[in-house]
Amino acid sequence: MKFFDFDDNISKETQFAIVGIPWDYLSSKDLPNSSTAPKNIRDITEDLALTTELGFTIPDFKAVDMGDIEIEPKNVEQNISTINNYVSDLYNQNDKIIPIMLGGDHFCTYPMIKAIGDQIEKKGEFGVLIFDAHLDFYREWDKGVYSHATTSHRIYDLEYVNNKNLFIVGTRDIDIPELEIVKSEKIDYLNAYIIIDGLDNYIEQIVKKLKETGLKSLYISIDIDALDPSVAPGTGYAIPGGFTYREIWKILKEISKNFTIKGFDLVEVAPNLDLKNKITSILAAKIIIEFMDFIRRYNLE
Repeated sequence: MKFFDFDDNISKETQFAIVGIPWDYLSSKDLPNSSTAPKNIRDITEDLALTTELGFTIPDFKAVDMGDIEIEPKNVEQNISTINNYVSDLYNQNDKIIPIMLGGDHFCTYPMIKAIGDQIEKKGEFGVLIFDAHLDFYREWDKGVYSHATTSHRIYDLEYVNNKNLFIVGTRDIDIPELEIVKSEKIDYLNAYIIIDGLDNYIEQIVKKLKETGLKSLYISIDIDALDPSVAPGTGYAIPGGFTYREIWKILKEISKNFTIKGFDLVEVAPNLDLKNKITSILAAKIIIEFMDFIRRYNLE
């Protein structure tokens, strides 16, 4: 099953390319099986209606689903290279394409950002916005420097990423070593609880932070645990106090109005921990297709 039955033929008119990375080897827990999420998220779209909330007909998206990138679970360096080559090939077919990645654990985001960032000409105008309950800023964890708990730090290590163009939003479960690192490096993050002062204020803080450093384009990563586990229970890291679906919907809508989106992902869905009605996979599919519609409306028309 393809995501909303999109085909896999890239043309010069194609705007979006969906790819799956069925890889969860670098998760810090054995329980969540996020490697199965790309398939589950695709399959659930068969049961969803074919219009977005703002009324766009989903079959009319200029989008393809390229299937899954072939992964060797324990060969991290090879996978990073494979993902980079895969994304490069997408751009060779259409240099304006917007990649959308279905994870997989959150480490899958690092090679995607690296691959996309390497292709961007105006790197000084490019930034990374991460929605996550955690900072994921350990220097090392478990298997070493590569872990879903070190993802943001590995992104920060990229030559074109710094404390001016990396922003983490929705945090509410921060460990002491991470806190010490982000304070020393002056990394900005926006805790989830601040949303109690109002959603519009929260969005304004995100946009202001990103604009004040001259950013015009973004890669956006959405860890499903940024949302509250009451609406997204299928996660290995059920931290209370996260976003509702409607809150993340409006945040993404407003960000799309203010920045050019170069790519995005949704990661860490754990189908084995979901409810029987598969609400988390449904939520993931809805966020992806709605975000695509915002990008189409505000970036591409």
